[in-house]
Amino acid sequence: MSGLLERPSVRQVIETLQAAGIEGRVRALESTARSAEDAASSIGCNVGAIVKTLVFMAGDQLLVALVAGDKRCDTKALRAHLGGSGKIRPAPADLVKEETGFSIGGVAPVGMKRQLPVFLDESLARFDRIYAAAGHPHCIFQTSLTELEALTGGHTARDISH
Repeated sequence: MSGLLERPSVRQVIETLQAAGIEGRVRALESTARSAEDAASSIGCNVGAIVKTLVFMAGDQLLVALVAGDKRCDTKALRAHLGGSGKIRPAPADLVKEETGFSIGGVAPVGMKRQLPVFLDESLARFDRIYAAAGHPHCIFQTSLTELEALTGGHTARDISH
């Protein structure tokens, strides 16, 4: 499994974290972390401590919502944060890969090819440690809501999940 840490998409996450002074937090898991439930089972944590990295489109604009694993993204609230314009819909998988550098199931909130607007689910603050995908369905990294907000330049909102 350690060979996974050498994959280019995972290396991108590791290097982004290292540039922020964060070392050694990316782990390869024995089983998949493709879904929040799978990741929580693999790590042995509450499913709410898993960060779902969801890529949406509002018109032609891509954006990212980082939502707790036990919550659903409220796209109407997300649209309100964008000024109420444009229907919010999931981005197509090929566009996600092209614009972020990651495939769905392993989209990391850091190290994306292009900086996208990021909105973070305030309910993640329930946990001291949260876990996000690290560029591959078997790789995760540990962080906190405050740290993730700083790493992504994102905006934390309490209403983007239910």
